[in-house]
Amino acid sequence: MKRKVILVLLDGLNHDVARHAMGHLLAWCEAGRAALYGLVCELPSLSRPLYECILTGVRPIDSGIVHNDVVRLSSQRSIFHYAHDAGLTTAAAAYHWISELYNRAPFQAARDRHTEAPGLPIQHGHFYYADHYPDSHLFADAESLRLRHAPDFLLVHPMNIDDAGHHHGLDSPQYRNSARRADILLAEYLQAWLDAGYQVLVTADHGMNNDRSHNGLLAEERDVPLFVIGDAFSLDPGAQPEQTELCGTVCELLGVPHDKPSCRELLR
Repeated sequence: MKRKVILVLLDGLNHDVARHAMGHLLAWCEAGRAALYGLVCELPSLSRPLYECILTGVRPIDSGIVHNDVVRLSSQRSIFHYAHDAGLTTAAAAYHWISELYNRAPFQAARDRHTEAPGLPIQHGHFYYADHYPDSHLFADAESLRLRHAPDFLLVHPMNIDDAGHHHGLDSPQYRNSARRADILLAEYLQAWLDAGYQVLVTADHGMNNDRSHNGLLAEERDVPLFVIGDAFSLDPGAQPEQTELCGTVCELLGVPHDKPSCRELLR
């Protein structure tokens, strides 16, 4: 199986909010053309450790990226590494911590914000460093990368849902509406991505609580969505994917050699 893949990481999106607020993605599910699964994020339920988990398949306690202030390159092999080593093209429109994990650390905005570096794991990148950077701009950044470089693997990572949660909490109109706005942005781009032959996964690193934070065991902090859209997916309602299996599953879609766990039930 050799497919192009777009992984959308909606930072801070709780599963229950996704299940009632993401009307466009849910329309695809209702039509039998996509599926929504529930994932339980690994611990700690913090961003940088879970970026590493999603992109390498390694739990934070094993990767050593155990809190948000661990600023160093990953010691693990990520989707970007496997794809790059197989001769594929990689790109990311993402928060600057992604650049610090897989390209260069510490992040230097003047050097790293716009990356064109064929020798690095993330060859083409637009990296932002303000949590309120508009999701609309981030999706446009991602689409620019797609149109210019036709990457085999593209990471799309907006932050406004998480930012709204930290300011207003889980049970707030601001948080729910930020999820709705992300869904509308996905509606703008999703069909074009599918028409271009991409398989699309939409997930989150962690959720959010009413203390306007996340780090613990509460279901609202740990339960996150996984939407899958594309003809390579089985849409099997019995599949039970885990967060540590996303890296390997994406590598299976890309058709690149890897040594990570995957959820074969997700794929045809």
